[in-house]
Amino acid sequence: MSKEVILKDLGLKDYKETWDYQEQLFKTIIDAKIKNRREELALETANYFLFVEHPHVYTLGKSGDITNLLVDEVQLAEKGATFYKINRGGDITYHGPGQIVGYPILDLDNFFTDIHKYLRFLEEVVILTLAEYGLKTERSEGETGVWLDVGTPFARKICAMGVRASRWVTMHGFALNVNADLGFFDLMIPCGIKGKAVTSLNVELGKKVVDVEEVKEKLLKHFANLFEAQFI
Repeated sequence: MSKEVILKDLGLKDYKETWDYQEQLFKTIIDAKIKNRREELALETANYFLFVEHPHVYTLGKSGDITNLLVDEVQLAEKGATFYKINRGGDITYHGPGQIVGYPILDLDNFFTDIHKYLRFLEEVVILTLAEYGLKTERSEGETGVWLDVGTPFARKICAMGVRASRWVTMHGFALNVNADLGFFDLMIPCGIKGKAVTSLNVELGKKVVDVEEVKEKLLKHFANLFEAQFI
């Protein structure tokens, strides 16, 4: 078992290009697992963690409802945004500049084989990170992600999550709003949940801009601690 995680920061990168890259890494790990099992080998499988920032894009999970996107293709083009129906769980999500997107592509056989625990750990990574900025964030029952003021009329989501897993290998991940343009969330019903708002770290802190690299460092620290992982 290897708990080493190869860290790659892709910078600003097209969603489809990144999705294809994820699929490539995902398939490589699964193929290695199949070969190991078939040939009765005991070779270690790799783990990856991708950081990326996407140009404006809306993605719809495999169980999502397209009516939760409130604009058509022409209006999307006018906003400089694209749309993809993808193979993760969850409903509709927005990605764009000012957002930290994290894609852990892990062989959970190297950590623990429990998808529920995996999602809760991802949420906890974000919760602990935001606590360092003085924010009390939490989970909302039945709604994956990280929220503020749960159970009040002011409930708002700051981090969305959606993953795919096969043979205990994961892909997709989380999107944390750091300096996000919240106007783009008005073009959809976020995650298909009506009547709840979306926020960003800079808004909550009353700052124009939050240091994204600093937030990434904190996310990696808490991820490494929770998953007992080592980044390389």
